[in-house]
Amino acid sequence: MPAPTLAPPRPPDTHPAGPGPSDLRALALRHGLTVSGARPPLTAYLRDLWARRHFITAFATARLTAQYSQARLGQLWQVATPLLNAAVYYLIFGELMNTREGIPDFIPYLVTGVFVWSFTAGTITAGTRAISGNLGLVRALHFPRASLPLALALQQLQQLAFSLAALAGILLCCGITPRPAWLLALPALALQALFSTGVSMAMARLAARTPDIAQLLPFVLRTWMYASGVMWSVQQVVHGGRVPYAVGLALELNPAAVYIDLVRFALVDSFTAAQLPPHVWAIAAGWAVLAAVGGFVWFWRAEEAYGRG
Repeated sequence: MPAPTLAPPRPPDTHPAGPGPSDLRALALRHGLTVSGARPPLTAYLRDLWARRHFITAFATARLTAQYSQARLGQLWQVATPLLNAAVYYLIFGELMNTREGIPDFIPYLVTGVFVWSFTAGTITAGTRAISGNLGLVRALHFPRASLPLALALQQLQQLAFSLAALAGILLCCGITPRPAWLLALPALALQALFSTGVSMAMARLAARTPDIAQLLPFVLRTWMYASGVMWSVQQVVHGGRVPYAVGLALELNPAAVYIDLVRFALVDSFTAAQLPPHVWAIAAGWAVLAAVGGFVWFWRAEEAYGRG
C-alpha cells in the first residue's frame, strides 16, 4: 500500500480581508460622504459663525444671567467683585506700600485700572474653559467651535458694561465730571476686547489639549497684573530710571498696561497725554489686530480636534 503524500502548502492569500483605505475613500466620494467635523475653509467658517450669531448672543446672555443666580445679591456681584478688589488693592498698595504718592486722583486711577484689568483677565480665564467646560455640547452637536470662546468673551463684555456704570459713579463721587474725552474710552475698550478675545481663543486651544493650563493660568495672570501698572504708575518707574531700558520698554509696550492707560487718559482728568508712551494708539491697534487674527486662525486650524480623544 503506497504511503500517503502530503498536499502542497496553500499559498498565502494576497488579497485583504476587506476593502482598503483607498477603496473606502472612493466609496465615500461616490456617495457624497465627508469627514464628520472636518475643518471647513476659513471663509466658509466665518460664514458659519455669522449664521450662528444669535446662538452666540443667547449663550452669552444665558451664562451671564446664570452666573450669580444662586447668590442672594445676584447680579450686584458683577460690580461688587471688582470694587472689593479695588478696596483691597488700595489698602495694601495705596496705604501700606504708598504707591499713591505722586499719583493725583489715586482712587479713580486705581479703580479704572482694576475694572479694565478684570475684563482682560476674565475673558482669558473664560477662554480656558470654552472647550473643556462644554465637552457635552461639543461632542453632541456640529457647529463652529469658535462660537464658544466668542460667546464667553461677549459675556465678559456684557459684564464690563455693569462695571463701567459703577466706574462712572465712582468718578462722579471723586469730583471728576463727564467731558467729551470720555468717548475715547469706547475705541480703547473696543481694541482691548479684540485683544482679549484673540488671546482667549488661543488659550481655548491650549487648554483643550492640556487641561493643566487652567491651573497655571491664575499665577500667570497675577504676575501680568502686577507688571501692568494697575496699582502703580508705569511712567514713574520707567522715567525715574528705576529699571533698565529694555525692562522699561517692555513695561510700556505691555498690552494690558497700554489699554489701561488709554482708558485712564479718557476718564481721569489728571492723567494726561504726557503719561502715555509714544504712538500709543498704534501700539494698541497693533496688539489688537495681532491677537485677534492670530488667535482666531490658530484656533480654527485645530477645529477637527476639539472634543476628541
